[in-house]
Amino acid sequence: MATSTGEGAAAAPKGWTVRFKELPLPLRVLFVTSFVNRAGMFVFPLLAVYLVRSKGLGTAEAGLLISVGSTGLLVGSLLSGPVCDLRGRRDALVAALVLNAVGYLGLGTLDGAPWTYALLLFVALVGMGMFGPAANTLIADLATPEQRPFSYTVSYIGNNLGMGIGPLLGGVAAAYSYHVMFAGNIVVGLLCAVVIRIWVPRDTKSGTAAPKTAGGGRLRFGGVHGHVLWMVLASFFYVAPLIGLEYVLPLAVTTELNASAGLVGVVYTVNSVVVVGLGLQLEKRIASYPIRTLLLVAGVLWALGLALLDFGFSLAAVLASTVVWTLGEIIASVVVPTYIADHVDEHRVGRFMALNGFVLGLARLVVPFGLGLIWQNHGARPVLHTMLVTPLVGIAVFAVLRIRSSAASAPAGPAATPEPTSPSASVEAGPGPADAVRSGA
Repeated sequence: MATSTGEGAAAAPKGWTVRFKELPLPLRVLFVTSFVNRAGMFVFPLLAVYLVRSKGLGTAEAGLLISVGSTGLLVGSLLSGPVCDLRGRRDALVAALVLNAVGYLGLGTLDGAPWTYALLLFVALVGMGMFGPAANTLIADLATPEQRPFSYTVSYIGNNLGMGIGPLLGGVAAAYSYHVMFAGNIVVGLLCAVVIRIWVPRDTKSGTAAPKTAGGGRLRFGGVHGHVLWMVLASFFYVAPLIGLEYVLPLAVTTELNASAGLVGVVYTVNSVVVVGLGLQLEKRIASYPIRTLLLVAGVLWALGLALLDFGFSLAAVLASTVVWTLGEIIASVVVPTYIADHVDEHRVGRFMALNGFVLGLARLVVPFGLGLIWQNHGARPVLHTMLVTPLVGIAVFAVLRIRSSAASAPAGPAATPEPTSPSASVEAGPGPADAVRSGA
């Protein structure tokens, strides 16, 4: 946000490179290693192909083993919070990368019964599930409230870029040798672990932050952190469509449109271009709007994008839809972890970030299965209807959910204003005067 000079002139907004350099060094190291690690994730996108072609499993058996092993994402997300609290953020990040490497080392070198592949994949994905929440917790520790939206945006963009590059590099490696594919994934992960171990301090809690609330911080449906818990759980309605698209689009494009599977790759490219091209532009405007408004806009964008698919399914609609729903994805992906960091007591941030990761992992397990049942019994059109309804439910939930204002998003005034006398004074009860005050109206 622009600041005022002594003569009342607004300072020019800082470029993203300047803002990046102003971040603490451990965060810059985290962002670079996260991108490199994502780009080095050669194995997971090609795992089904590896199990079928190299291990001789059937497609159904491979799918079952991957589903069972993917429960490691849920376990890893839940473990991340306690490990962050007990051992520190750095050790949680290093442990995540080492577990991932150990699991993939076994998958790439051992020959055994099919259940052993599920077990080794489980170990690898426990590590994958731990990394994201631990990284988000480190950002909450080291970024100031004003830096958090930018930091989470940079993290999100880097992860998306890495995920776009990783399958391409993995495909090249697998074409040469599956052993090269596994070795590349393992070496990159361990290299990132070494860099984090050297450059990220073990104790990253500031120790100077003012307590955000009084009282305990357990994961309860009520109490001082209840509003954060409900927001994280409600974010499922914005995560589920994303996971649904990963499952539905390849099938719909190839079966309903009889188009090449290459169009799916184009969709991911469009998604990455929008994230990189507009992510930082959206972040600059996030602080100007109430949290509730941002979440409602994210839901509307998701609903509009899915409506394009549902009511005008065509090649053009697929591409136009991707542009629209990606904007909603960007907003929600930045707002939710920022809200956690702003409103949860420092010693509980790791657990709430872990819960946020758990919601994503849960969606990866239940959404493809549920949509698959609908498709099998009723066809593709009801699947698209269901996906459209999901963000609409999210809009309704966020419209009535108790949401607090964020200190970083409050407009700066020339003079200090009195602090609210009770926690409820800063709660957004719904669209109205509180929203107008926060938006500077």
